Amino acid sequence: MHIIKLNAIDSTNRYLKDLAVKQTLENFTVVTADNQTNGRGQRGSNWEVEDGKNLTFSVLIKDVLLSFDEVFHLNVVVAVSLFQAFSTLKIPNLAIKWANDILADKKKVCGILIENQLKSSAEIVSIVGIGINVNQESFSNLPQASSLKNSVGQEFNKEEVLVTVLHQFQKNINLYKNEGASYFWQVYHENLFKKNKPMVFEDNLNVKFMGIIKQVLPNGLLQIQLEDDSLQLFNIKEVKMLY
Repeated sequence: MHIIKLNAIDSTNRYLKDLAVKQTLENFTVVTADNQTNGRGQRGSNWEVEDGKNLTFSVLIKDVLLSFDEVFHLNVVVAVSLFQAFSTLKIPNLAIKWANDILADKKKVCGILIENQLKSSAEIVSIVGIGINVNQESFSNLPQASSLKNSVGQEFNKEEVLVTVLHQFQKNINLYKNEGASYFWQVYHENLFKKNKPMVFEDNLNVKFMGIIKQVLPNGLLQIQLEDDSLQLFNIKEVKMLY
């Protein structure tokens, strides 16, 4: 594992992607920055962090996915890896929120953005971007955000958090390559936020409706049981949870 540490960068994903074009990088190359000025999350949202308080890093993954049918498997492996790493760090009341946010006490402490590229050799190269709120205490205008420090009431050593996460991630990537995705899907669904519980959703037309999360399909679509007991599938841009 090769770790590149930067003081500040617009996006660790972009930096790592550009670097991979210029030179051959070893699998599991990591770029981490103390301050990321233009990080992105799901739905195109920005991931902004307080300087020096949190972790933003990206990991190069290759020789893992064999086809684009397996792309969401990687999302599941990453989410489970972070869930397990945070469990090791004794973070209470953890859950995985579809598609791959990590919650503590129902508040987001970690976000994931994975970008996949198909090379001319048919190889799939993935850039896994991860943002973890570690020691930041206040989140203006973000009522559903929190941090590891807020969850347990004590400050964390960011280097220890990074090492714990990367160790769990690398271990799980090896397990996925050897054993497949079934174990990770089991853990993912066992800890999926609000699974089998009635809650309010809002679709992309701002229409609110009641539903129950039943499962996430291998292609990443969310299956929701509606009030008439019918099942409907949604992608990440079509629905959001209101909680």
